[in-house]
Amino acid sequence: MSDQPKTASHCSYAAKTVARILLDIGAVNFRPEEAYILTSGWASPTYIDCRKLISFPRARRKVIELAARQISDNAGYERFDAVAGGETAGIPYSAWLADALDLPMQYVRKKPKGFGRKARIEGDIHENQRVLLVEDLATDGASKVNFVNAIREAGAECKHAFVVFFYGVFPNALEELKKDDIELHYLCTWHDVLAVAEEGEYFSPEAIAGVRDFLADPIGWSKAHGGKHD
Repeated sequence: MSDQPKTASHCSYAAKTVARILLDIGAVNFRPEEAYILTSGWASPTYIDCRKLISFPRARRKVIELAARQISDNAGYERFDAVAGGETAGIPYSAWLADALDLPMQYVRKKPKGFGRKARIEGDIHENQRVLLVEDLATDGASKVNFVNAIREAGAECKHAFVVFFYGVFPNALEELKKDDIELHYLCTWHDVLAVAEEGEYFSPEAIAGVRDFLADPIGWSKAHGGKHD
């Protein structure tokens, strides 16, 4: 990844469009003066709430249009037999994307429900089915392995995952996923959002500078603000 900050003009069309959508709907939070502790344990001056997109129909249709195009271009038009959403944030995205790709949908629980069939996966899943895992975002990618393993344990194939937003700052995230034979597809990263936020003056220069400091050394920033650092 380049050490040079991106400008909005250097972002891809999809990355720039999705970054602007997330900024416009208020899904992006810059708070360098008080760290967010993410589910993954990293400390971050930034937080993104992709769930907010469910309340904006035109915005979400555009995001899903870009997602379907990217998946078809990068993975192939006939690469998948089904789309599975990770509980819970991935469920609406998987439903919209399954519809856009004209594929069946499933969803994967974080753990088996404690009654009835004690199912981990809801929907029709079968041996050798080629499944695309869908979630809203990824920090370091670790949670994706849990869902992918559940799909594989059910006898299906899962080698691809899609997220709208990938942090794109924590080291070796994509490499670690590849070790588990998972390719991550995504539309934009923090570098894309920062470039569009700066160009559009969505935040103060001080907030922009604070986020840039984090992007320059995310592990050091996390350690200094009480988060994980290895």
